[in-house]
Amino acid sequence: MHRRNLRVGSVGLVALGLVTMSRVAQADEPSATHDKTAPAREEAVAPAKERVYTLAEALDLSDKNHPNILAARARLDFVRAQLDEAHTAPFSQVKLSGGVGVAPSIRGGATYSPDHDVSLSTDAGVGFGWRVNLEGVLPLWTFGKIGNLWDAAEANVKVNEAGVEKERDLVRLEVRRAYYGLQLARDAKRLLDDVKKQLDSAEKALTEKVEKDDADPIDLLKLQTFRSELDVRAAEADKYVDVALAGLRFYTGTPKFDIPDAPLSAPGHQLLPVERYLEAAAKYRPELAQAKYGVVAREAQVRLAESGFYPDIGVGLTVGVGVAPEIDDQRNPFVTDPGNIFRYGAALVFQWNLDIAPQVARLHEAESQLAEMHATSKLATGGVEAEVRVAYAEVQDWRRRVDAYAKSNGYAKKWLIRAQSGIDVGTLEDKELLEPAKTYALGRFNLMNATMELDIAMAKLARATGWDAIAPDGKAP
Repeated sequence: MHRRNLRVGSVGLVALGLVTMSRVAQADEPSATHDKTAPAREEAVAPAKERVYTLAEALDLSDKNHPNILAARARLDFVRAQLDEAHTAPFSQVKLSGGVGVAPSIRGGATYSPDHDVSLSTDAGVGFGWRVNLEGVLPLWTFGKIGNLWDAAEANVKVNEAGVEKERDLVRLEVRRAYYGLQLARDAKRLLDDVKKQLDSAEKALTEKVEKDDADPIDLLKLQTFRSELDVRAAEADKYVDVALAGLRFYTGTPKFDIPDAPLSAPGHQLLPVERYLEAAAKYRPELAQAKYGVVAREAQVRLAESGFYPDIGVGLTVGVGVAPEIDDQRNPFVTDPGNIFRYGAALVFQWNLDIAPQVARLHEAESQLAEMHATSKLATGGVEAEVRVAYAEVQDWRRRVDAYAKSNGYAKKWLIRAQSGIDVGTLEDKELLEPAKTYALGRFNLMNATMELDIAMAKLARATGWDAIAPDGKAP
């Protein structure tokens, strides 16, 4: 399924309006983001209560409802049916044929008959006759054709089983990305509300001082400008909430989907040495399993092509019954009876296709596909290792940023508290609150953004290793 990119973008937090927008998250856009029944219309007609789902429940819903996963499961069912066919087809080479037709009267025997050779004459009686033949071959020795066919089909099932896991991992990453982005957008809205309350109080006090000519009107205009900018950022935050919810509702197949009102939290998994994650990737990563069983399937196909140079040996069985009442039954075994027969037999038979030149070409084709699969497997192994190391480095980077932002935010909070205390006791003017409030709000947002990026980085590492348990669960600590 082709998907466009949907950005659960930056919830710009501008404390006092000076903080510019910053990127917070990205998530894949569903192929159709506009439902024919728009939520606004539904609420206008009959509001439906939205149900709250945890991240674990959202992942379960996406596993059941996402089209890519459903398509992968359908492909798996298809190759399993092919495996069943491979198991039964060699032993089902049985053909039943028969028919009913006009049978003219034919009397006599091998030495004398009162009838002419033109049997359909005016004085000849006419009746009906029927015949049934059953023929088949039970294979005994095919020089590996059957076994290699089974091996290839079984390996193909393993490839598609890993394909289901691959699609599930991709969808889980995008569900987590949208879920964390929604949490950040709502956290930013709460932060904006807190900042706006502080600014409203400061604006009121500054307005009174300007009216009494105790403050500079320019400072009031700056404050009012900053306050208006916050309303713009709040509208943007609302938009990103709606975008993230739309993505989650598509991924989960749940129109009335919502998440708990819980703040973002850092992942609880303690980072291990990178070698541990490389081992996990070698064990759990579905792409490596696909490459492994792809090689097994191609090797079986090469052996199957090689076995084509040899004959098939089996037991041939035949049973035939024919009845024509208008034709005299011939008892002499040396006389051909055109209407009344009963025969059966069994024999050791063989079939050998002597298309040597085309068979050599088919063998070369299979060997070329095996060589291609070996190269693909080598690429997958190296690519997965590089992906794990990149994801690991990203987790380390965001962990350091979270620690640094937390430390910086602690200093900004102390600065803000001291400035507020100075204003309360009258040693500082109200406008002195501007810079520490801006710095503290920006620091809080940077910390929230870094926490979300760390959650996403850990989710990427989980996807790169196939070790889904290390991904954060979206719950507050």
